[in-house]
Amino acid sequence: MDIRKEIKKSVLDSLNNLQIEGDFAIKVSRPQRSSFGDYSVSIAMEIAKEKKENPMEVAEKIKNKIDGKYYEKIEVAYPGFINFYISKEYYYLKIKDVFKKKNNFGQFGSKKQKVQIEFISANPTGPLTVGNGRGGPFGDVLGNILKKYGYNVKKAYYINDHGKQILSLGHSVLKNEEAKYSGEYIDQLSKRIKENDPYKAGKIAAKIIMDEMIKKTINKLNIKYDEWFKESDLYKKNEINKVLEYLKSTGLTYEQEGAEWFMSRAFGDERDRVIVKSDGESTYLLGDIAYHRHKFEKQKFDKVINVWGADHFGDVQGLIAGTEALGHMNKLEVILLQFVTVQKDNKVLRMSKRLGTAITMDDLLEEIPVDVIRFFFLQKSSDTHLNFNMDLAKEQSEKNPVYYIQYAYARMSSILRRSNKSNINKINNVELLNHKRELELIKQIVRLPEVIEDTANDYEVHRITQYALDLATAFHKFYTECQVLTDDKKLRDARLGLVALSKISLKNTLDIMGISAPQKM
Repeated sequence: MDIRKEIKKSVLDSLNNLQIEGDFAIKVSRPQRSSFGDYSVSIAMEIAKEKKENPMEVAEKIKNKIDGKYYEKIEVAYPGFINFYISKEYYYLKIKDVFKKKNNFGQFGSKKQKVQIEFISANPTGPLTVGNGRGGPFGDVLGNILKKYGYNVKKAYYINDHGKQILSLGHSVLKNEEAKYSGEYIDQLSKRIKENDPYKAGKIAAKIIMDEMIKKTINKLNIKYDEWFKESDLYKKNEINKVLEYLKSTGLTYEQEGAEWFMSRAFGDERDRVIVKSDGESTYLLGDIAYHRHKFEKQKFDKVINVWGADHFGDVQGLIAGTEALGHMNKLEVILLQFVTVQKDNKVLRMSKRLGTAITMDDLLEEIPVDVIRFFFLQKSSDTHLNFNMDLAKEQSEKNPVYYIQYAYARMSSILRRSNKSNINKINNVELLNHKRELELIKQIVRLPEVIEDTANDYEVHRITQYALDLATAFHKFYTECQVLTDDKKLRDARLGLVALSKISLKNTLDIMGISAPQKM
């Protein structure tokens, strides 16, 4: 039973009984304060606004027609919320599902849709920076959540190993007047590469950077891709020209000032886009359209999610227009991640001391455990600037949210070890779990499927970090106020079962985030 669906049905039945008609969305949310109940709906305010009535009076009418087995009470709160307080019996019922599914708790049934998440995809012209690196944990965890929600998910990295950036890299390796990149890594590449042709030198350098720098850093971040796709393969297979000819054949291009333009305004873009420059060179957009044609038509993805940096804001609408021109409407979504700054000793760091370039992920990994990096990179919404505080990240105490959560897991493990009951499969005497802290913990445990479902629908990945903190906090409070290894055998067994439930839910959450779950700390 899904209580949120039950609440929606109850409210809809009430509206039908009251003969209130209209296209109203019934959204079930969680109040910020527990004193306002477990769930809340705001439908009365929407109805009152349209019908020009008092929202409190509308809410009372709706409330009075609601009936449900697991509603302990229903209250109306200003300015028109209907708040639901769910009975203990419902939560006692739900915890059985946790034991039943164990490692699969939170796993939804197969939805069959095939989804690709492409993330990081930094140019192979230098080490992975913290700006590019933010997309790593975000894309990885979003993929894990979508898998948990039942989608067939593939994770991809697009290697931009063709074009001007490769030529610029080659000039940099040759250290001539057209050099663009600098740093210790360029000095080392310059010594290794003996090729004199700038483009060929750039190709060799790009492969070395991918294999010996970027891929190794990604591996340290505990990220595994299903596919590494090379842009150069699109050119080898003539896919760029094929998509250009297709766009021409459909009348969606025109020539102007010697360049070929794509009529992207026809698909809602603010302007048309150049796809072949006057010198005959293809633009990045044409290559991206060809790549997405490959995704949708060759790889048969039903949906593609690209995780990009905020600096690509101006490129989003052009690519969406391009995919729609190919006939793939509403299949592409682009998530833009805002910028990252690194702070140490109350100062913002701007350059890598070792490389003389932007701060790299390896700089962070040398000083900060990967668990902490992943969690800190996940904590903020994608549309929020991320300030990475290295001083807090190094803190090995409860001030550091990662250690606070991991300590909760280690404490759960310790309790079960000391009780000699590490394989608990059910809770006996569940009705004894009626202390305030016990019920708060149970409510947090059974929330995991809701967190997964909501995140799979809106991609707000930071929700999973907040859930982990909420669960750890609920457990620490329970541990403080409720003696687990009590002399009362029945209560002891019930509380040990609750500890086992907590461990299952927290382990599954840490697995989704790609963060380790230590048995001891």
